[in-house]
Amino acid sequence: MKVLVTGASGQLGKDVVKVFQEQGHDVLGYDREQLDITDLQQTVKVVGQYQPDAVIHCAAYTAVDAAETDVDGAYQVNAAGTRNMALATEKVGAKLVYISTDYVFDGKAKQPYHEYDNTNPQSIYGKSKRAGEVLTQTLSSRYFIVRTSWVYGLHGNNFVKTMLKLGQEKPLLQVVNDQKGSPTYTVDLARFLTELIQTEKYGVYHASNSGSCTWYEFTQAILQDAAEILDAKITAKLEPCSTEQFPRPAARPRNSVMEHIAIRTNGLNDLRDWREGLRDFLQECLSKSE
Repeated sequence: MKVLVTGASGQLGKDVVKVFQEQGHDVLGYDREQLDITDLQQTVKVVGQYQPDAVIHCAAYTAVDAAETDVDGAYQVNAAGTRNMALATEKVGAKLVYISTDYVFDGKAKQPYHEYDNTNPQSIYGKSKRAGEVLTQTLSSRYFIVRTSWVYGLHGNNFVKTMLKLGQEKPLLQVVNDQKGSPTYTVDLARFLTELIQTEKYGVYHASNSGSCTWYEFTQAILQDAAEILDAKITAKLEPCSTEQFPRPAARPRNSVMEHIAIRTNGLNDLRDWREGLRDFLQECLSKSE
């Protein structure tokens, strides 16, 4: 398939390009310098010239806290930019994959969220990503909305890399233990997307690594596995704390665990357990450092 990837220099975009190429697809990746998704004319022109079979729309405004004050910036990229991409893909009859987020939920539910549960975003980032979902559903006739959570990978900054660094530098690490979710390895998500776009099973999907944990439990696993796999010298003593002890500008969902009903009912392969993904990521870090 001919696949166009937006946000191709980002954490997820880089692995999407790599995994799709490895599976034999003809991939064209664009970063923000090469394609300004907020420019409708340019977006229509680029997509029209390439004539892709599918577009994986990874480009997004993801600075969750900064979005609280840069409201227009968040909506310009996540809403207007997604509208432009939906219009451009519709013109060429391509499938559109819009990467969305657990932040579209308020995090107050006691159970994992289903794909068609009511959304109720609490942050500007979440609201702008939800706006992108609505525009995708309105303007595209061949769409996949893929909500994911707690994403990390080899490229760019992320929670795993931060904890690895702090775990080897600090005497004490306090990590919130009252926010629960599912860590997602970019490579596993990218592999799922390669399967998804070859179907016509359109709709909303929840795609994260299986299982769940708190940020504290995630950090425990990171430090344990890093000591074993990377032979890292962990100096930090790990302590659980509450969200209130670390106030942030944007509200975080307390519960962002998502059920994968659409994956199961459409007969697709679910993503593996998050612990397996984490260990593979650390092995990849090891091979890159050797």
